[in-house]
Amino acid sequence: MKPIRFVLAITIVLGVAQAQTVDLGQNVFFNNEGQIVLCIDAALAVRNLDSPYIMFMAFMGSKSQGTISVHRDDVVMVYKGQEYQMPSIEEWRKEYRGANHDFDIYQRLGKDTLALSQMRFWRYPWDYDFFPVLGVGSLPADQISMSGTLGARTKFYFRNPGFQKGDQLVIKVKDHKNPEINGFCAVVLELK
Repeated sequence: MKPIRFVLAITIVLGVAQAQTVDLGQNVFFNNEGQIVLCIDAALAVRNLDSPYIMFMAFMGSKSQGTISVHRDDVVMVYKGQEYQMPSIEEWRKEYRGANHDFDIYQRLGKDTLALSQMRFWRYPWDYDFFPVLGVGSLPADQISMSGTLGARTKFYFRNPGFQKGDQLVIKVKDHKNPEINGFCAVVLELK
């Protein structure tokens, strides 16, 4: 009975996330339904669907007055009914050599819709990142915090489970201490 409940819960989450996520254009997706406002920039991901690890740039903001902290283990991707955790930074660095290239390409992609979105109301220090590029300046972090007008910007990497053009997925995040504080965002992997 538990597998049926799990599949039903995943189906409901996917449906709700897709209905409440706004496609801002340029492969940027925004959802402010949870206490954690989440914006996923998938512009690089849709261009690298054959890469062994796929990068999503995540921007998070807090609706609550207190501090929200998202641990790397609190980030989950739901794809085709399965949940995927991000790899450890050790695994990622050992297995993947394309991080510098990813970051260089991402820096050159258009960000007009992101700059005009509601995410512009937060400031995003680049001090800590779940997957920092060596030599760029940000430090590795297992936990990213946000509060008030201070948001969080970090890269989410997931091992590629076999993405195809047009696939849909949901990225969910939650506060490390209080899982009731969460956010989610649906993403469509199609170049626009």
